[in-house]
Amino acid sequence: MSRILVNGANGRMGHETITAIEQTQDLTIVAKTGHKDDLATAIKSSEAQIVIDFTRPDCVYQNTKTIIEQGAHPVIGTTGLTQQQIIELQNLAKAKQLGGIIAPNFSIGAILMMKFAQQAAHYLSHAEIIEMHHDKKLDAPSGTAIKTAQMIAATRNSQPTMPTCKESLPGARGGNYENIAIHSIRLPGFLAHQMVIFGGEGETLTIKHDSISRSCFMPGVLLACRKVTTLKELVYGLENVMD
Repeated sequence: MSRILVNGANGRMGHETITAIEQTQDLTIVAKTGHKDDLATAIKSSEAQIVIDFTRPDCVYQNTKTIIEQGAHPVIGTTGLTQQQIIELQNLAKAKQLGGIIAPNFSIGAILMMKFAQQAAHYLSHAEIIEMHHDKKLDAPSGTAIKTAQMIAATRNSQPTMPTCKESLPGARGGNYENIAIHSIRLPGFLAHQMVIFGGEGETLTIKHDSISRSCFMPGVLLACRKVTTLKELVYGLENVMD
C-alpha cells in the first residue's frame, strides 16, 4: 500500500484529494500538511513515499524541490512553475533516479481536449486559447493553457504570424505563446474551462472542455499516485502515464 502525504490538505483540492484516497484500498494517507508545517520534517516522520502538492504558485517550486530531496515521489497539481524551473526539477529528480509527475491538469477530459488539439494542429496551424477559471485562481494563464499551447506549437507544420492589429486597449489580444494568443478569464461562477479555437479557410474548429466539479480531477490524481512509483524521471503532463 502506497503511503501518501497531502500538502495543501486544508485547501479545496486538498480536501477532495483526501476524500478520494480514503475510498481506495491500495493508497493510504500518512500525513496532511499546510503552509505552517515543515514539509521536509513531515515527509521524514511519516515515511511518505508519495507527496501530493496542491498549494500555491509562489511556493510550489520549493515544495517540489523539498519532496525530491527527501526521496519521495512528487505528484504536483499546483500550477505556476516556469519552464526553467521544471527543467531544474527534472534534473534534480534524474540525479536521484526518482519518478514524479507535474500535471497542469488531472482531468481525463482535459487531457483528451489537449491531445485532440494537438491532433488538429497537424492540419490547422492558426489557433487561439480561451481559458476560464474562478476568481480565486492566483496565476494566469493557467498551466493547462500553457501546456496546450506547447503541444500545439510542437506539432503544427508551420508557425503562422499573428494578425496585425492595433490594440486600443493594451492586452486586448491576450498573451502570446509561439504566436498562439491565450486569453484568461477570472470570474465567480467558473471552476475550470478551456476552449481551443482553430481557424482555417472558410471554417473554424472549437474544442472545449468544462470542469463542473473538482471531483473530475480525482481519477487523474489516483492514476498519478498509482503510476508515479514506477517512473524513473519527473514527467510534465498526465498524458505521459495514460495508457
